[in-house]
Amino acid sequence: MKKEESKSRLKKGMAKDIDGYIKLFPKEVQEKLKKIREIIKEVAPCAEEKISYGMPTFVLKGKNLVHFAAYRTHIGFYPTPSGIEKFKSEISVYEWSKGTVKFPLDEPVPFDLIREIVAFRAIENLEVEKSRDNSETLNDVNSKKNFNKKRQ
Repeated sequence: MKKEESKSRLKKGMAKDIDGYIKLFPKEVQEKLKKIREIIKEVAPCAEEKISYGMPTFVLKGKNLVHFAAYRTHIGFYPTPSGIEKFKSEISVYEWSKGTVKFPLDEPVPFDLIREIVAFRAIENLEVEKSRDNSETLNDVNSKKNFNKKRQ
């Protein structure tokens, strides 16, 4: 881990909530973080906020939606590997890896792209929940069928 990032992680660990986390950074960084948070809340209003892994995290239907974090030279955006894979061509101009993309602080943050990624991830989480609900319903039906067979 780079020295600048380890310092940032120590700093982030002190925040109890997202408001507190954002206040730890310089004004110009705070504005970018606030805008990212606002976008996430607009796109996924039912998502819950928390600090996880020392960074702002949004959870939808019990699953991580996205995380974001500020560092000395960039904002890390963590939309899970599926979010990275889906938007690989759009994020190719940035430094990225399996689960994260780095938006340099000295460049405009691509808020429209963040909006698209969050929307994709929200749909993904909702589909997983819907799939889970359907499988539970099928399991309930199968259990009832098996119970009725045993009673006959």
